[in-house]
Amino acid sequence: MTTDAPITDGPTDVLIVGAGPTGLTLACDLARRGIGVRIIDRSVAHPRSSRAKGPNLRSLEVLASLGAAEEVLASGSLPLTMRKYRDHVPVSDFDPYADPAPVPASAFDWPRLIAQWRLEEILRDRLAKDGVRVELDTELVGLDQHPEDGAAGVTATLADGGTVAARYVVGCDGAHSPVRKLLGIPFTGETQTDQVMVCGDVEIDEDALDRDIWHQWFDTTGAVMLCPIPGTRDGWWFQAGPERDGAGVPQPPTEEGFRRLLARHTGLPGEVLRRATLLSTYRVNVRMADRFRAGRVLLAGDAAHVHSIAGGMGMNTGIQDAFNLGWKLAHVLTGLAAPALLDTYEEERLPVAAWTLEFTSERLAETMAAIRLPGGGLDSATAAGEASGLSTGYRWSSLAAGAPETGPRAGDRAPDAPCRSVATGAPTRLHHLFAEPHPVLLGFGPESEPVLRAAVEAYGDAVRVHRVYGPGDVPDGPAGVLDHEGRVRAAYEPGAGGTVVVVRPDHHLGLVAPAAEASRVREYLALLCGGAARG
Repeated sequence: MTTDAPITDGPTDVLIVGAGPTGLTLACDLARRGIGVRIIDRSVAHPRSSRAKGPNLRSLEVLASLGAAEEVLASGSLPLTMRKYRDHVPVSDFDPYADPAPVPASAFDWPRLIAQWRLEEILRDRLAKDGVRVELDTELVGLDQHPEDGAAGVTATLADGGTVAARYVVGCDGAHSPVRKLLGIPFTGETQTDQVMVCGDVEIDEDALDRDIWHQWFDTTGAVMLCPIPGTRDGWWFQAGPERDGAGVPQPPTEEGFRRLLARHTGLPGEVLRRATLLSTYRVNVRMADRFRAGRVLLAGDAAHVHSIAGGMGMNTGIQDAFNLGWKLAHVLTGLAAPALLDTYEEERLPVAAWTLEFTSERLAETMAAIRLPGGGLDSATAAGEASGLSTGYRWSSLAAGAPETGPRAGDRAPDAPCRSVATGAPTRLHHLFAEPHPVLLGFGPESEPVLRAAVEAYGDAVRVHRVYGPGDVPDGPAGVLDHEGRVRAAYEPGAGGTVVVVRPDHHLGLVAPAAEASRVREYLALLCGGAARG
């Protein structure tokens, strides 16, 4: 067995199976919270995959919370103008972010293009700072649950005969998930065999194409799309309709086949494509696991749901699965919350997955209709505001308490806004405050101060509190921030008489309540972290 780290003896808190973006995000989140974690992958080497094209706005917020966003921004590129061709001739350019629609308050204006392998490198480096490394060439072949054993609730059997004892196991092991299959959880849906695409990473002569453009050739017989891979000099993402035999059967991708497709649909000499790697055939799969949890084993990412690539939601949905699950596992494992908190993972994320399947299928249908016309392309799939991830929330959740008449509601993603530290005067943002792995209380108005003080007295370091002071206020209470531009109040629309907002560790609003209703705040904090209450 080849590993990046020695196999250790004794039980671990969480065993993560699969070291793609979903598994790495979960591992990073757990490790920074001090949770014992091991992450295994059956690959013998880290995959050089670039299937996903990068994080959306919500995933960038997640990566920022994990301390990885700056490197992603430095390694990636802004979205590119799409150039559509017909009969080898450019017919239109489309910039999906030339006239961006207003988005909820966020530090990020645009998603980023970055190769999946580079994003995984960044996450592995971040994970290594907490002393955790991916264990390669380590394949899971069996699972046995022992719910009565709190120290080691699951025994995972490996292909080499070894075992791993863990309190919880999370399958982040892709659409063909061995974890899901071992659990016997159905993967309901369909494979659309008539919608096929061949993909790969290719190298193209440097002077053949403008690298500031995502080139898209559509004609009546097929399509070729070439998008430059950030951080490379001559690397491109290649996507195309497949070659077919005389009976119309799609043929497997080959390097020579890519050259023929390039010459046929683009008019460029096939020889400008010097090399093709990571060749694969993509078929539209629209499937979802019937449930995301079986006892002490959970599913996340492609192991739980797969869908059309239209809209770029696949990797992003997995990252956001992991961020929803991480803090809940940590609170249960450290005794802050009861195990029932884990039920809210499926309660919240399964409906999001179902919506994503429907959303991406609709975007695919729109795209397929659009490319039949000159100038049509991926416009609707890439420009859809829902693809940002910022509007995803959990208003239906049992963790969403309170429904104010104005402003954001419990379950919504907590808006971000610029502000200043009262202590230092330094500029900051609300999401910087939310990055710490704790519930955060925001207090609006002097009436909120007793509630904030009571939370600190009851829970100490298990919570963070910040009084939000307006431009004319004189700070005289708990640690806080100065809303010097008024954008925090504009985002949260607190009511008269003071308001207390409880922000969950995954940046979603848990409770929005009048400061006079302190009992509601106490009850909600007991749900999230009652195990830390001081006697």
